[in-house]
Amino acid sequence: MRSDQTIDLGFTQIPITVYKGSRPGPVLALTAGIHGYEYPPILALQQLQVNKLAGTLIVVHVANMPSFLGRTVYFSPLDGKNLNRVFPGRKDGTPSEQIAHAITTEVIDKCDYLLDLHCGDGNEWLRPYVYQTVTGDPAFDARIEELVAHCGFNHIVIDRARPKDPMASLYCSNTAITRGKPAMTVESGFLGSTDEKSTRAIVSGVENVMRYFKMIDGKPKKLKPVYLDPAEVLNSPATGILYPQVKPDQMVKKGAVLARITDFFGKKIADVKAPFAGVVLYVVATPPITKGQPVGCVGRIRR
Repeated sequence: MRSDQTIDLGFTQIPITVYKGSRPGPVLALTAGIHGYEYPPILALQQLQVNKLAGTLIVVHVANMPSFLGRTVYFSPLDGKNLNRVFPGRKDGTPSEQIAHAITTEVIDKCDYLLDLHCGDGNEWLRPYVYQTVTGDPAFDARIEELVAHCGFNHIVIDRARPKDPMASLYCSNTAITRGKPAMTVESGFLGSTDEKSTRAIVSGVENVMRYFKMIDGKPKKLKPVYLDPAEVLNSPATGILYPQVKPDQMVKKGAVLARITDFFGKKIADVKAPFAGVVLYVVATPPITKGQPVGCVGRIRR
């Protein structure tokens, strides 16, 4: 049974579909549009076909409607906040905090597992990968690892730095994890595009997870993983005009220049260099750059 509904916050609405199967099973939540300029996850949930379902599927089509309609990168046009940095939110907070609170209470608190679906934002040129959080609890981490192993993406960033406080979880997927629910973040898509390959990869990954949980028929597949440990985001040391020097999935040596930054007269003011040898997961590929904002991310392949 399918039920389309909205969470009405007054200043915005969050469109949600709930599928209830005819057989018992887990509750899986899928969130898209936490960043409104990330389109493939949103389109993937439009293409998802749910038949003969066991359990319950909760689909958040566009979490951050102000950013989606405003076509903004990272930050909400209403309060200037990054929605994926304010979880679990506050009922009486800013618009982004209210959205985070609604998703926490109406989606995360009601699910058993969560996939937070992302891609390269409107400025990010990205190769597909996923995040696997390590909490330090061996049994719980094994459950997260199995979820990640069936997500359909083989480049896996090991992340040990997520906050452990449920009341300061910051990230959508981490909000589930701090509440004892296996979750992960998917990255597939780039530069605000709507390419079918990235979208289809998300659909296939979601379907494979549902097969793994026996929510739909079929045998799940496991890909041979490429673990990236550590992965480091490089932030800009200056405000100016950015010139990327690498491409996603490119192997780089330690000290390789990922991007050059000039002032607004064309004079070079900084180079952003790889902190170690590894693979480029994403690089900002549009000219505007602000001090402190991400320029790119490099992951070291764990042998």
